[in-house]
Amino acid sequence: MQKFLTLILILFLSTTCANAAFWNRNNNSSTSGAQAPTQSTQPQQQTETTYPDDLEEESITTESEVEDIDVEQMYRDMPVPEFKYIHNIDPEEYQDTLNSTWSPYPLFRLTAPLYFKSIAIQPGYYLLTPREHEGKWYILFKEAGKVQYIVPCYKKEMVPMDFYKNNLPQIKLTKAQLIREKTLKFIGEHIKSSKREPIPDTFLEAEDLDNNFITVTVYWGSYRYYLVLRTIQL
Repeated sequence: MQKFLTLILILFLSTTCANAAFWNRNNNSSTSGAQAPTQSTQPQQQTETTYPDDLEEESITTESEVEDIDVEQMYRDMPVPEFKYIHNIDPEEYQDTLNSTWSPYPLFRLTAPLYFKSIAIQPGYYLLTPREHEGKWYILFKEAGKVQYIVPCYKKEMVPMDFYKNNLPQIKLTKAQLIREKTLKFIGEHIKSSKREPIPDTFLEAEDLDNNFITVTVYWGSYRYYLVLRTIQL
């Protein structure tokens, strides 16, 4: 009798284990099928570089067209700026720096004097700021928050696409910094009161020319500005 009961118990346990294995296998199969990633056949959307709408199409020039400009003649033709700012303070600087923790203007370190006709720019550290006055563009040389010199631009044009990406160093962020940046970006995109204007990208280029001329190109945001100076006063 005891052997018979033992045999029945063994058969019961075997059936129970088999059923449990069957149901577990089915559940795992259905779960893995639901979580299996599906590869999208749609191409990823790429962010296209956009430019401001305030620039007319015909004023956009290529680098070759800029090189064709007679820089020396431009130097002789452009007059010395006669306007000044009250107390030598740029009134638009407050708006530019309102939402930034550092200066948004490119820093120009000058180790020797440069000249624009009667203007002698002395060695020092200057924040170069593009400003429009009566339809013409100028570069303000600012030191300690005060405008020290005003030099006219002989050309303004769009910055080529991907210029900053190809010429500015890319900052490597840690995982914690990436999480912080993504969080701030998410908040900025979904909470209007927290939105801030991005600080413009900046860059500076200088090139020596013949006859003691030098060209300085100021990159600020979507535009770049050209000015011509001399290393010896003419």
